[in-house]
Amino acid sequence: MKIVEVGPRDGLQNETAAIPTEVKIAFVDALSATGVGEIEVTAFVSSRWLPQLSDGEAVLHGITRREGVVYSALVPNEQGLDRAFSARVDKIAVFTGASETFNQKNINTSIAGSLQRFKPVIRRALDAGLTVRGYVSSAFWCAYDGRIAPEAVVDVIARLTDLGVDEVSVSDTVGKASPQEVAKLLALLLPRLPADQIAMHFHDTHGRAVENVLTSWRAGIRTFDASVGGLGGCPYAPGATGNVATEAVVQALNAEGLATGVDVVQLAKARKLLDAFMKDELRTMPAADSMACESCEYNRGEDCCL
Repeated sequence: MKIVEVGPRDGLQNETAAIPTEVKIAFVDALSATGVGEIEVTAFVSSRWLPQLSDGEAVLHGITRREGVVYSALVPNEQGLDRAFSARVDKIAVFTGASETFNQKNINTSIAGSLQRFKPVIRRALDAGLTVRGYVSSAFWCAYDGRIAPEAVVDVIARLTDLGVDEVSVSDTVGKASPQEVAKLLALLLPRLPADQIAMHFHDTHGRAVENVLTSWRAGIRTFDASVGGLGGCPYAPGATGNVATEAVVQALNAEGLATGVDVVQLAKARKLLDAFMKDELRTMPAADSMACESCEYNRGEDCCL
């Protein structure tokens, strides 16, 4: 069982309040003491698009690396890869989507274009001995294109693995997937890709993320992305809220009798380091099923336009 803590990257990327570099370093160091197997520290993208993460090199150079913890970063292109090399990351992640519209909104290219862009990045990273993850965003629903066919997702994943990625992270970017949809996708994917090469990445917009984690675990998945305190959100996925909380995932898996090795008390200490900088509405966000949609009369449930 492996928990990938994505709070420092996916959790903070959409936050507008400036968080000092030294606080981010302390945050990552505190997460290193929780028992998680991997921490996604930052993204090496243009500061114009994600100003919150513009200090990625400084953060990675400043942290105290703990033995047994993998420190990774998101990389969009070869320029980002050069920065990742300089910062001595253990692992990189590239990212595409299963939705053409999401891809255009997010990275200004088609799915095919993104895969072409990744080829030299993946080759150089593998040649340098780094592990490479491939994110597939909007793998169940897209804020623009609606429901995504699982066959389309499997096709994108197959094209990523053909490029040489070591692992894929299947992402419910808008947080609308149901356990039935998760089970259906995994039933198609697992005969084609070993479970140890698959991670699941759930957002909790509709309050089903923990149930989706357990559904994935019962199907054989053992790697889960999560963000301490449920931090996060995607600027290119309208309506999406935060990632599934690391604390909730750990408690749910512990309740099933599984040893995650992650200390929820230490997670709380890590999260507290950010309290002075986070938006009040994020800390007091109501349950997903109580948030009325602005575009239709439904709460954000099965019949909602989202």
